[in-house]
Amino acid sequence: MAQFSLPSKNVKLIGIGLLVMIVGFVLMIGGGSSDPNVFNPAMFSFRRITLAPIVVIAGIVVILVGIMKVPKEPEE
Repeated sequence: MAQFSLPSKNVKLIGIGLLVMIVGFVLMIGGGSSDPNVFNPAMFSFRRITLAPIVVIAGIVVILVGIMKVPKEPEE
């Protein structure tokens, strides 16, 4: 069996971080207008301007924790 450089717990954290980032990018979707002469104020909603970037940054932090976390040595 192959030996991976990251334990499975770290890989799970990285996967969770990627999912959180995807959710953040999905929250940014929308707010456009089909007519370029009409302004749509929904483009500057709280969800797109504040919440989504915070969710994306939280995903990045979870990924960094997954990469940097040192596994505990097994007690013998």
